[in-house]
Order: sequence, then C-alpha cells, then structure tokens
Amino acid sequence: MGENGFDGIKIRHLYKIFGREPASHVEAVKKGLSKAELNEKFGHVLGLKDINIEMASGCIQVIMGLSGSGKSTLIRHINRLIDPTAGEVFVGGADIVKMNQADLRDFRRHQTAMVFQSFALLPHRNVIDNTLYGLDVKGIPRSKSTDIAMGWIERVGLKGFEKKYPNQLSGGMQQRVGLARALANDAPVLLMDEAYSALDPLIRTDMQTILLDLQKEIRKTIVFITHDLDEALRLGDQIAILRDGEVIQQGSSQDIVLRPADDYVANFVREVNRSRVVQVEAVMAPLPPSYSMNGRTVSVGTKIEDVIKVLADGQIKEVVVTDATGVPVGTVDLQRLASAIVTSH
Repeated sequence: MGENGFDGIKIRHLYKIFGREPASHVEAVKKGLSKAELNEKFGHVLGLKDINIEMASGCIQVIMGLSGSGKSTLIRHINRLIDPTAGEVFVGGADIVKMNQADLRDFRRHQTAMVFQSFALLPHRNVIDNTLYGLDVKGIPRSKSTDIAMGWIERVGLKGFEKKYPNQLSGGMQQRVGLARALANDAPVLLMDEAYSALDPLIRTDMQTILLDLQKEIRKTIVFITHDLDEALRLGDQIAILRDGEVIQQGSSQDIVLRPADDYVANFVREVNRSRVVQVEAVMAPLPPSYSMNGRTVSVGTKIEDVIKVLADGQIKEVVVTDATGVPVGTVDLQRLASAIVTSH
C-alpha cells in the first residue's frame, strides 16, 4: 500500500511554470496572478496550476481538455519527463519528484509504459522486435521475450504481421504495435497521450474497444489523454477536465454530463448522447411501499440506452431496478427515461 494508504497515483498541489526563473513566480500564482499576467509582466508561461488528482489503482483516468489546456504537460509529470516547478507526484507510494536519476530511470523502466499519438515505432525493427524493445532494454533474454511479445501481438489482433515493418502497416495497426509494446513491459501504470487521436473514427472506436476489453483482465492504472469528449466518456472510470492549466471538474462520466461545473463544461457535454452515459438509478422513481415484485428487472449501473431496449417492444410498461444484491429499489418507464434524456439537453 502506498503513501497515506493510497496505492495509485496521487498528484498534490502541482504547479508548472515555463521560463527562466519559474520557481520565483510560484507564490505570485498561488496568490492569484493570472496566466495572462504572468506572461505579459514576466515572460513566463503557466503550464499547470494547483493540480490535485487521485487516480485509483486499476482504473482508467481520463485527462481531457482542448489544445493548450495542459493535459500533455500533466501526463509527462507522472513519469517525470517534465520536472514540476512545485508539488508532489506519488506513484504507488513513491514520490517521483524526489527520485535521483538512477531511481527515476529504474522507475520509468519498470513502473510505467507510454503509448504516443505518433506511434513512435522504430522503423528498422519489425513488429515483434518493436514489441519486445522494452524487454531488450531490461535485459530479458530473447528466448523469453519473444514468447511474451508474441502473446501480446496476438492479443491486439496482429498475429501474422509479426515480421512486417512499420511502413507496411496502417495507422491503426501501428498503434496496435504501440499498445502491444507497452503491455509487454508489464508495467502497472500505462500512460496514453492522445494515443488514438491520429486514427480514423472507425479504427479509433476499434482501439477503444480493444483497450476496454484488455483492461477487464489486466487492470492497469491507465492515464488517458484526449481532447474528444465521446472518447473520454466511453473510456474513463474518472474524468478530469482541464482549462488553461487548471482542473475545472473531476468526476465520473455521469457526474460530468448531469452536473457540469460551469458553462465551459456544459458546452462540452451539450451534444452528448446521454442515454449511453446516464445510469438508470439516476432517473428511476422510488419503489412504492406496497409494490409487488414481478416482470423484468435491470440492475443499478445499467445505462438508459440498454433499459430503453428492454422496454422498446411494448410488451411491458416498466421495469424494476434492483441493487447489487437483487433487492428492488425503484422503477422506470419509457416516459421517465425519455424525459431524462430530453430535459438534460
């Protein structure tokens, strides 16, 4: 168990200022100096301001924001490709800000793996040699690493392509290699920086599905950067939305959609298909005291979209919602479900 009993990633009071004397301006920023003022008066750029996030072990944490919001800067603090100006970054209990270069190198090699938007494959290595590159760096013999790499190549759907070179593969296939390489490293933390942003929409959806299916088994702590809200809502166990280097809102997909923190977030979620995000317990009616249990049931956590499918054939008028133990806790009908979707807009 890590720092303060938290075995995941904990970022506390993280600041990043770019410029010649960043540390000398932290206190001014803490006291309210704006990003624009910092740039105009002192020629420094505020990258991150007082970031506080806890990312649970084994979950997908999405960091979302528009270009320039600081999301890529933030993810690069988790493996300290960027040094913070102030603050703490704990990964599995270790404060990586305090690590010396040898410890940091060991941490990067064994505790984290990264998947890039640009694929970052080595052009002179074929698929299998790219996949086992990290294992080569660790000094694992080829007799063992080849089997590991082949296992992941098969898992990401590239069996038969292991001898191909990157320039012989489509973008989606190259990104599968990048994912296989990261997973072959068997690091507990997977950092994915706009990993799917360069892909066509259908291929992007396929890659999201592959990641979600794999995550059910591998249970990595995944930090996923995106500027796409639909992708964030589909992948994220938790989502943090950044603007100008600050966290505007943190929460589950449902939190973000139903309770946007401000107009900025509300504009983001306005066109979202809420039926794919909102869970039935958020819209159900309380169970009447004398209710007799009969007919179809759905469990809490079921998305509205899936409940509508149950009711759509007209055979039943409502369904009973049950908790995790099967105890009835509420009811919903089509009118209530439709009303929840429409009024959310």
